[in-house]
Amino acid sequence: MPPLAQPQPKKQHHTGGLITLFVALVVIVVGFAQRQAIYDWYLLRNYQPPANVVALATATTMTDKSRHTFYVNHPQVEDKVAFNQHCPANGGEQTIVLGCYVPPQRGIYIYGVDEPQLKGVEEVTAAHEMLHGAYDRLSPKDRQYVDGLLQNYFEHDLKDARIAATIESYKKTEPNDLTNEMHSIFGTEIATLPPALEAYYKQYFTNRTAVTDFAARYQQAFTSRQAQITTYDAQLKELKSAIDKNQADLSQQSGQLDSRREELNRLASAGNAAAYNAQVDSFNAQINAYNSLIAKTKTQISQYNDLVAKRNAVAVETQNLSQELNSHLQTQTAK
Repeated sequence: MPPLAQPQPKKQHHTGGLITLFVALVVIVVGFAQRQAIYDWYLLRNYQPPANVVALATATTMTDKSRHTFYVNHPQVEDKVAFNQHCPANGGEQTIVLGCYVPPQRGIYIYGVDEPQLKGVEEVTAAHEMLHGAYDRLSPKDRQYVDGLLQNYFEHDLKDARIAATIESYKKTEPNDLTNEMHSIFGTEIATLPPALEAYYKQYFTNRTAVTDFAARYQQAFTSRQAQITTYDAQLKELKSAIDKNQADLSQQSGQLDSRREELNRLASAGNAAAYNAQVDSFNAQINAYNSLIAKTKTQISQYNDLVAKRNAVAVETQNLSQELNSHLQTQTAK
């Protein structure tokens, strides 16, 4: 009987292992590509935006995309104590907003303002800080494109002196975040932008004018009062100059009248009636002119004091509004 052949081991195929490795690599690649979406999902999985936060998103006409960015940052409208803790020095903001954004996508804090005359500050702040979050999410290619639009507008088309001065101040304090600040400021405070920028901001606002109207209305609460103070100061300066001149003239005239009165008394004592009578009419005319100037000066002083009261009342209003905000806006001091 022939010997039995030994069974030969079969070669193993590793196809299943390769597939598993491939799938794992795909999962890793897809996961990396979608890491922002995954992180957003994590942040929003149990989040329900408060009613006041939803109201801000609605009032500023945020799109679904910008609402997503806004809500990912769990926005909070805070009182003075909490706000100052989250946003020391207003988060470095130097424009008309009262809030801060904590990168990357780690929080938006908004100062709560109840003063009716300052309606709009919360809305503008919400839109402004949301745009900081949106800027953070831009791809390098998109950011380069947007930065070019912003820089071109700043260098060639920006006419608003206040905003230009604000950008200049950011150049000194936050030069590395300049285009980031432009991105938020231009989008919320400038009513009309070049077509390319308008088209860009449409992904964030269905009606950007609603936001810039809030900004204009809020800023007007201060600029109108500052304009009043400036007008009053000019009027006070003019009146003060006139009063000072009149008082100098009165002092000089008083000395002249005293000398003429002594001369008339001397003539009367000497019995020189002709010389006395010759000077009486002109003396009396000079007296009348002096008294008329006194009356005029008293009226001007009364007008001056009235203007001071009005000017200081507006200054107090401005100061009170600034205190309501606890902002960087400079208050006017009373005289």
